[in-house]
Amino acid sequence: MTAQLALGTYRCQAIPEAAARAAASGAWIDTAPNYAAGQAQTLLAPALATHPALNVSTKTGYFTAATGTDAVNADVLTEDQARAGHSLAPDYVRWQTGRNRAQLGRDRLDLVLLHNPERAHPGDRSALHQAMRGAFEVLEEEVAAGHVAGYGVATWAGLEEETFTMGKLLALAAEAAGGQHHLVAVQLPVSLVMMTPITQALHGRGPLPAAAAAGLRVMASAPLHGGELPAMVDQELADLIRPGLTPAQACVLAVASCPGVTHVLIAASSAPHWGEAVDAVAQPSLTVAQLREITGVLASS
Repeated sequence: MTAQLALGTYRCQAIPEAAARAAASGAWIDTAPNYAAGQAQTLLAPALATHPALNVSTKTGYFTAATGTDAVNADVLTEDQARAGHSLAPDYVRWQTGRNRAQLGRDRLDLVLLHNPERAHPGDRSALHQAMRGAFEVLEEEVAAGHVAGYGVATWAGLEEETFTMGKLLALAAEAAGGQHHLVAVQLPVSLVMMTPITQALHGRGPLPAAAAAGLRVMASAPLHGGELPAMVDQELADLIRPGLTPAQACVLAVASCPGVTHVLIAASSAPHWGEAVDAVAQPSLTVAQLREITGVLASS
């Protein structure tokens, strides 16, 4: 099946309007406390209040300078930690999760993701894994308290560089929970530029099949590579992917068809762009053979 569309708010220029469109189509919304200069969650709150059944994922890890100051004043970060702009410290994770709930206007968060955890303890995997396990322990406590439904990891390079693997994430979650865990999702870049997850998945390897086997939600970020990809894909390649689609739609369909991907994040600020993306994921999924042909063409170009 073709993956579902989700609204990503990282590069979204008109969050309230985009959120209303996403809500109307029942799409998942993804955000973070540092997006839109720290305003993204507050901007989303009205749409979430109007649509209480709407699913939203948020994060903990990166924070703005203003949030860092608040965290220092709340005694959950030291001034040195705040200057780093990123933290997996348990006290901070607990505090930020509560702040996310308040800003989004939700008593219970659908999903909280550790935001680029590879940013912590660079070059020291043992320390990183220990910090991630500590953060997972806090999120397990938040689940037990009814504040969070599930948690996961949003990474840019952690899985590709194997700073951690899906197996390691699942093991750390099991350790944190002391058994049955609530790690339910992973978010990573998947596109026709960052093709490694696709090519691996087509051979039954890599994070996507591992996540699918564990029953995890897999959210593909940056499917248009920050908006750069459609200009790099000519109509001939778009027609190879699916005749009649625009280059942008073809790129979205390729990612949405990748085995293991359940959601594709699109930062569509305008109604036409959102409509194009909706039409793309409504298409029948590409077959594995088609994806292999497409990735082969791109690899040889």
